[in-house]
Amino acid sequence: MARILTGIQSSGKPHLGNIIGAIQPALRLSAQSNEPSFFFIADLHTLTSSRDAKKNKENTLQIAIAWLACGLDTNKDVFYLQSDVTEVCELAWILSCFTPFPMLANAHSFKDKSENLSMVSAGLFTYPVLMAADILLYDANIVPVGKDQKQHLEMTRDIAAAFNKQLGETFVLPEPFIQKEIMTIPGTDGRKMSKSYNNYINIFDEEKLLKKAVMSIVTDSTPLEQPKNPDTCNVFALYKLLAKPEQTQDLKEKYLEGNFGYGQAKTMLFELILEVFKKERESYDYLIKNQDFVQEELKKGASKAKEVSSKVLKRVRQKLGLRV
Repeated sequence: MARILTGIQSSGKPHLGNIIGAIQPALRLSAQSNEPSFFFIADLHTLTSSRDAKKNKENTLQIAIAWLACGLDTNKDVFYLQSDVTEVCELAWILSCFTPFPMLANAHSFKDKSENLSMVSAGLFTYPVLMAADILLYDANIVPVGKDQKQHLEMTRDIAAAFNKQLGETFVLPEPFIQKEIMTIPGTDGRKMSKSYNNYINIFDEEKLLKKAVMSIVTDSTPLEQPKNPDTCNVFALYKLLAKPEQTQDLKEKYLEGNFGYGQAKTMLFELILEVFKKERESYDYLIKNQDFVQEELKKGASKAKEVSSKVLKRVRQKLGLRV
């Protein structure tokens, strides 16, 4: 079976949109493979935008706890911090020596910020090379990516192919896995749910804060007694993503019949979130109180990752005539 590898941004506690749109699909994909999947928190990549030690440490911990709470199986899969496997830095340097300047200058990660070069670090410019090292270091076959990361994966393949052509077969050329239908999760204001818009719902919040977020969902001014259109309602859009078909149909009928308020719909959504994510919320609360366990899981994952990365790096060093 193919080896799947997924990089996770260390951006802190994921919201409902992240969980439905990214975490759950990644874990389902992993469950379909007999091979261990590799999940890493990209804390080194974070340094291109944040050098706040306290914030970075907290965000990394929050994201690790959230993935574990959502059911990541560390007995089957490999879960680790990017920075704990330092072989990635050595491989990134080696790969940079095989990467032409124009390729990096054409990368979206650089071009989007190239109008103000004084704000572009060498780390940001070489971001795609580190990403290539993240992937090639583990002989990954399949890498789930969004459309915005497809270019970087193509660059990874080009870099690996150039190395293989010059020095002989060394790297596995990874294939992208892109969801044909990327789910857009609406936020409380109707736009895409995002921390940058501050329109997100955090399923791990205490009940009062969670309910406050749900009750803040923007709706229209249709009077209580009148029928309402479920297809244009943000509350209904979120509800049907989590509900069983019969639950969705029941709420739809309430909308169309009238004498049913948006406040009632929001309460139903709040109660559904508590029901659907009951296990995840309990796990999250446990892990927050047992952070040493989380750190041990990450160390265990790094040890497993090193078993693979050390062999791949040895293979690379041999091809280059470096000491092994």
